[in-house]
Amino acid sequence: MKALIALLLATAAAAQAQNVTSVEQANAALDKVARDRAAVNEEFAASERECSTKFFVNNCLDKAKEKRRVALSAIRAREVDAQHFKRADSVARRDAELAERARKDAEEAALRAAQPPKPPHEEKAAPPAPTGQRVADREAEYAARVKRQQQKDAAEAGQRAANVAAFERKKAESEHRQAEVARKKAENAAKAERAAERRAAEEKKAAAQPAPAK
Repeated sequence: MKALIALLLATAAAAQAQNVTSVEQANAALDKVARDRAAVNEEFAASERECSTKFFVNNCLDKAKEKRRVALSAIRAREVDAQHFKRADSVARRDAELAERARKDAEEAALRAAQPPKPPHEEKAAPPAPTGQRVADREAEYAARVKRQQQKDAAEAGQRAANVAAFERKKAESEHRQAEVARKKAENAAKAERAAERRAAEEKKAAAQPAPAK
């Protein structure tokens, strides 16, 4: 798994060079993001265990954390790209549906206006045809809906960005605490090992000394 980070970086670079062009690609990209993030965290956990056995624990942990940060940053970029495409696609589909509905209403109004007038007794029984004002009202309603949705998307984007920043901050604080605990454990283990080595050396030295003459 030591080559995993390099592989993820190469994959991220390829993803940035070729943007997502369909919802299926976006969903596949998000699935891969989840798998890659889990693999990076697993690799980091293994690096932490390995660092705890070394003398320069902090240096080893710093390198492992930097490697994980770079990999997660690349993964996050792919995730943001896929999520952005899905949101844009959803808005585009909704706008297209509203536009199609307005177009059909306008066509129906034009067809009714082009038809010859019906006899008076039939006009009384028939429902009133939509007027030009009704079509204009629907067009205005459509424009208002689009504007409200755009404002809502902008507000939600800001909140999502704040949530992501808060999550990243809490995660960084948790990682710092875990690193401190690992560092202290490693230092205590190193001290215990040195103390044991000193005791063994003293015992060996004492055993090598000749016994006092009687």
